[in-house]
Amino acid sequence: MEPATLLSCLRKCLEMPLTTDQMQHQIEVPSYPQRIVSLVPSQTELLHYLGLGERVIGITKFCVHPNDWYRSKTRVGGTKNVKFDRLAALKPDLIIGNKEENSESDIKQLQKAYPVWMSDMQTFEAVWDMILSIGKLVGKVDKAKSLVEQLQKDLADLKTLVQGQQRLRVAYFIWQKPYMIAASNTFIDQMLDVAGFDNVFGNNVRYPEITALQLKEADPQVIFLSSEPYPFKEKHIEQFQVICSNAAVEIVDGEIFSWYGSRMLHFLDYVKKLRQKLTS
Repeated sequence: MEPATLLSCLRKCLEMPLTTDQMQHQIEVPSYPQRIVSLVPSQTELLHYLGLGERVIGITKFCVHPNDWYRSKTRVGGTKNVKFDRLAALKPDLIIGNKEENSESDIKQLQKAYPVWMSDMQTFEAVWDMILSIGKLVGKVDKAKSLVEQLQKDLADLKTLVQGQQRLRVAYFIWQKPYMIAASNTFIDQMLDVAGFDNVFGNNVRYPEITALQLKEADPQVIFLSSEPYPFKEKHIEQFQVICSNAAVEIVDGEIFSWYGSRMLHFLDYVKKLRQKLTS
C-alpha cells in the first residue's frame, strides 16, 4: 500500500472509530461528534447534564427537559414517528436512540444513512453502561463517571433507608383503556424494587394489559398512576378506588420512575417523601 493511501486509511480510522451500542450493533462514530440528534427524552436531558450545549442540534417533541432546549432546538418529530426530512436537513453525525422508546422501522431506516447508537435499558447495570458509553462517545468521560458514582451512592443510601421498613405491594399503571401496567423486565420494576415496593404483577413480563378483575384479585396495598406516558390525573383516582377500596391510590411522577440518566438524581428524595406519605 502506498504511504499516502496508508496515511489516509489511518486518518479515517482515527476520525471514525468503531463502537458497539447496547444492542450489539457496531457503528462508526466521529471521535468528537458535533451534530448530535437525540430521539430519547431522558437521554436528551443526560446530554444537557454532560454539557453538550450547541453540539446537540435535534430532539423530539417529547424532550421537554431542559426547557431552554425544548424551546430552542429543532424538533424532529416524536419518539416513534421521526420526521425524516427534518432530521436529514440537520446533517447529524450521531443519533442516539433507544430500543423501547423508538420504533424499529424508524431506526432501521436511519441506520442506513447515519451512525445510530442504541440503548437498551432494563437494569441499573445497563444504565451505568449507557451513561459511561455516551460519555465516552461525546468526550465527557469524567463527568459521566462522576454521575454514575453519585447515582450508585444514592441507590445504596436508598437501600439502607428502606431496609427493615415494610415493603408495600404495588401496582404501577402506565395506561388506561386498556389498563396497562409495568411488570418484570422493565426499568420501572427495578426502581420500584429498590424503593421498597413489591410489584404485584411481577410474575408478568414487560407492559401487559390487565383487567379490573385481575387488579382486584392482585389486591395491592398501593396503586401508582404514572403521569406518563398516559397523563393520569387526580380525577382518575376514584375509578381505581372503586376497584380496590382498601388500596392507597397515588399519582406519581413518571419521569422519576422511568427516565434513566441524570433524572435519577431526584429519585432518592422523591422516594423518601413518597414513602413517608404512604406510611404516615
